Amino acid sequence: MDEVENRYSLAYKQIARVINSSLSTRKQLNSIASSAAKGLQASGCAIMLLNPHRQYLDIAGAFGLSDYYLRKGPINARRSYPEILDGKIIAVEDVSTDKRTQYPQAAREEKLKSLLGAPITQKEEVVGEIRIYTREKRHFKPSEKDFISTVANFIAVLLEKNDLHQLLGKRHEALQVQQKKLTSFSDLPLFPTRQLNFSHPSEEEFARLLDFYQVEWLYEPRSFPLAYEDNRITEMFTPDFYLPEINLYIELTTTKQSLITEKNHKIRSLKELYPDVNIRLLNKDDYLKLLAKYGYLPPDENKMVGIGKYLFSKTQIQRRVKSLAKQISSDYRGTDLVLIGILKGMVCFMSDLMQNISIPVVIDFMSISAPSATGDPSVRITKDLDMDIRDKHVLMIEDIVDTGMTLNFVLNYLAGKEPASLKVCTLLDKRVRRLIDVPLDYIGFEIPDEFVVGYGLDVGGKYRNLPFIAMLE
Repeated sequence: MDEVENRYSLAYKQIARVINSSLSTRKQLNSIASSAAKGLQASGCAIMLLNPHRQYLDIAGAFGLSDYYLRKGPINARRSYPEILDGKIIAVEDVSTDKRTQYPQAAREEKLKSLLGAPITQKEEVVGEIRIYTREKRHFKPSEKDFISTVANFIAVLLEKNDLHQLLGKRHEALQVQQKKLTSFSDLPLFPTRQLNFSHPSEEEFARLLDFYQVEWLYEPRSFPLAYEDNRITEMFTPDFYLPEINLYIELTTTKQSLITEKNHKIRSLKELYPDVNIRLLNKDDYLKLLAKYGYLPPDENKMVGIGKYLFSKTQIQRRVKSLAKQISSDYRGTDLVLIGILKGMVCFMSDLMQNISIPVVIDFMSISAPSATGDPSVRITKDLDMDIRDKHVLMIEDIVDTGMTLNFVLNYLAGKEPASLKVCTLLDKRVRRLIDVPLDYIGFEIPDEFVVGYGLDVGGKYRNLPFIAMLE
């Protein structure tokens, strides 16, 4: 038996042992991903399952890929290498330049080059995919394609054994009902709801809480070896959750003291072996305080009277602001950019946005009065610009656009000053209230027809200082 056949044989044996083990499904799939990657001497592997509507692929197991790459965004099954969904094995020599790659920038940052993908099929229907990644350009041989196809068949056997695919469908319906109870509009989460086979009800409860506050999370994303014997791993620890935005692993506790003691021991060992890993052991009260600490919800002692549902946390807002700033920096590179804000609601948004824009900018401000406040029959300028914007590229910064009437007035006024270009960037778009169809070039979030406060937005001058955005009761 040559070296390649030996690697394949070892991988098959390990996968067969894992399928017949009592490990959780997540751990079984993580182990299969590891065996597949090692069998092909690849850098990483991802096992993904189709959601019940066959629109998105959810990461079910992975090996050798960073947490950043795993959380890069929702994977559209019909956009990301759709041939696999049609039952074909595909080989891609350079994922960073292939048009079918949904997140080429993430692939470049992960330093991925080639990809080998195969469908996971049950009863002649594709239910998922396995993808192998390398960090050097590679031409995959027929024998390697046969190997990954066999591994995909092993995975199908595992799914059949655990009846996971059917379970996902049932859980999807149940979680959809639960999600409707938690939020009245379903388009706010950045990622599609994931359906997982949680090991304990407390984990499912914690995941629902994270989804409600739109905190990104990964379930059991990584296993840490803690002890070895004769070069074999004899003890491993898999934290329950990873929160990428704050780079923190979470292990949940119960009230049973023996389990708490055992988990504390493992966490101490993990910290000694992996000093760069940030991990916390939490009970229910602990994780509520943790979310408050990082701005996902306010601590009880600071809760503002009248605040109702929380729409966007401080972390979500800052993430979106940085994304907008990156796009603006790219679009306006090599130009003289002027940011213009209408006082006062945009003050927080404009301040954070300009600090994240990587090209030189000039700022100026305007102020307008509302008819109800002045008795005037129409909006009027109460503070004009201090600078001449003729032949300059102007970007209007707005906190919120609803009817569009005020913005339309301001844009017509500024257009008369003959700028080289005139575009709009708004943090919030209340499109349901639109009366005048003004063009919006950069949008932070679309919101429902509700009165919102926080992050510069006020009612009667109050709530501007809140670091999050919420609806009033």
